[in-house]
Amino acid sequence: MNKYGLIGYPLGHSFSQAFFTEKFTREGIDAVYDNYEIADAHMLLDIVRDNPDLCGLNCTIPHKQAIIPLLDWLSPEAEEIGAVNVIKICREEEGVKLHGYNSDLIGFTESIRPLLRPHHRKALILGTGGASRAIRVALTHLGIEWTLVSRHAAPNILTYDDITAETLREYQVIVNCSPVGMHPHIDEAPPLPYEVLNAKHLLFDLIYNPEETLFLKRGAQQGTATKNGLEMLHLQALASWDIWQSEAKI
Repeated sequence: MNKYGLIGYPLGHSFSQAFFTEKFTREGIDAVYDNYEIADAHMLLDIVRDNPDLCGLNCTIPHKQAIIPLLDWLSPEAEEIGAVNVIKICREEEGVKLHGYNSDLIGFTESIRPLLRPHHRKALILGTGGASRAIRVALTHLGIEWTLVSRHAAPNILTYDDITAETLREYQVIVNCSPVGMHPHIDEAPPLPYEVLNAKHLLFDLIYNPEETLFLKRGAQQGTATKNGLEMLHLQALASWDIWQSEAKI
């Protein structure tokens, strides 16, 4: 039986495990999906060695960057982003080869694309952590200029205090890549002048629990288009499956 799984630390409740277990049952696929909670990225090699039926892994925080030196090949997208969230395990006569991909790029791009309008030329990305890496590359590929926003001042990065009504007239797409507003802290939202938002703005939140964060709720009250990260999560999971099933590097 083929095996797939998720590495990260800590894992807690896993969207991926539930998603793939349901998919395998629904489609009659003879496979299992397990969680591998590892504190050290180098334990990836032990997991691959000890599970000869393992065909592919998803990777989540904090290992998306740390595993890269352990891989034998990176897709151009993963290399550009500098992070991997999908590993394809290729067992060949000469040994095991680990190929790294990034399906977050696919998930975000296909989720936000239907909402984009011609005036959406510039975006603010809230948060500078690993979650924002794929978003930066995706927006660049979509032809949208972006600027990072952080709580801490740094060169070429705005702080929340820098964001004024004039800023939001210029930047009409806002993507929240920070954990602000995630369950259980549902009464929190990034500190923005929400009152100046209007129907020309688009707010996208990578968070999907709660379904409507305070960030999205405040935007919707001003007439903005809004979307959470659930579809992105589904799309990146389906892209993972396509990668694992492909006979060639994609």
